[in-house]
Amino acid sequence: MQRLSDERGAVSTVVALLMVPLLAFAAISLDIAGLWSQRQQLQAGADAAALAVAQDCARGNCGIPAQTALNLATANANRSTPQATVTVSAGRVHVLTSTTSRHIFAPVIGRASSNVSASATVTWGAPISGTAVLPLAFSWCEFAAQTGGGLPSGTVARIIKFTKTSTTNCTGPSNNVVPGGFGWIDPSPGGCTSAAAIGQTLWSSTGASVPNGCTTTDFVKVQNRTVLLPIFDQAGDSGNNAWYHLYGYAAFTVTGYSFVGQYSWNGSGCSGNDRCIKGYFTRFVDLSKAFQYGVGAPQLGASVVSLTD
Repeated sequence: MQRLSDERGAVSTVVALLMVPLLAFAAISLDIAGLWSQRQQLQAGADAAALAVAQDCARGNCGIPAQTALNLATANANRSTPQATVTVSAGRVHVLTSTTSRHIFAPVIGRASSNVSASATVTWGAPISGTAVLPLAFSWCEFAAQTGGGLPSGTVARIIKFTKTSTTNCTGPSNNVVPGGFGWIDPSPGGCTSAAAIGQTLWSSTGASVPNGCTTTDFVKVQNRTVLLPIFDQAGDSGNNAWYHLYGYAAFTVTGYSFVGQYSWNGSGCSGNDRCIKGYFTRFVDLSKAFQYGVGAPQLGASVVSLTD
């Protein structure tokens, strides 16, 4: 019996000796998990803040970047009040979020807290290539006539009649930009979209009818939406050989259209044989992956943002 008593004392000593490493393991498992969770929250806040500030700047008014970043960093943090630092330069915004994480178990081994941070960078610019959701192109002359020759502003919808009945003096002797061309361009194979890049030649889809490959569903999708559409600055030839030179992309909010028959929606002010689209050019930031921005693209009010890290 005396031997068993001695063994119980030894076990107590071993357990006492093991308490420190056990607590250290608890610190590693729980406190490190807490750090990881906080960093994920800081990263979400940094991403959201950088995207928000970039969108504001791309629209022409950065607002108060520091306040925007702090608001979004705080909204994404559950356990602490983070700090946010913003650096804005031409076409680029960088956001750093940080906080101090208080540990639960780590103080036992002399570590009461740790600094944790995350960062995000977003760049933006005018679209240089992409896929337009409709095979429809506007002339630079028409864009200038609707916007006063500058960047778009305001939200007043206007009726833009297709070239044969246009009243903006943007057409040639045939009352079309090119004889036989009504603003439609050949869609990409198998659909109603148009994939291209600035500087490329777009071939005209002749006639006034909606191009083959398009359906009413394609047009319903753009109702009351802002979409990026091609702007051409040169055109030539006629009929099946008519072409347009792609100058850039502009953002257009579609509030109505009338292309005769089932391809009509809220197109008041355009009747009979007139073909028209109603809406307005605007400043808009495209968040989809349908467009890419690049050096040399003209700024027509449309911008594309990209989260780089």
